[in-house]
Amino acid sequence: MTSSPNSREDAWVLEATIRTAPAADPHWQEQLDRLRPIASYDPETQTWHARLGALDLAGLQMLQTLFDTARVHGTEVRLTHVAVPAYWDGPAFRRGPDVAVAAFLEAQADRGRPLGQLPLA
Repeated sequence: MTSSPNSREDAWVLEATIRTAPAADPHWQEQLDRLRPIASYDPETQTWHARLGALDLAGLQMLQTLFDTARVHGTEVRLTHVAVPAYWDGPAFRRGPDVAVAAFLEAQADRGRPLGQLPLA
């Protein structure tokens, strides 16, 4: 059986897993204020999660917020590609060139370091 060009089997999203950095108020609150609009909190794992299915303006703004939060607060951000969740109704990447784009973004963040583990300037 072959899949159609728009099959969910070939679709994926970038999933960001975010661990906040310890900080005293008001830096702690500022860190949370940056994450709340773009991510959801999982109290069981004590991590934040965000998903991205397109490198459109909203997606790039989300990535920029994650980069900025990591740079300013030391927040740890890990990006992985995952199959599109059943509840996902947003855009999704397809196998092929998009995989290379995701790998490029992660590699260019800072060679040799995972995204979010960038040194503070």
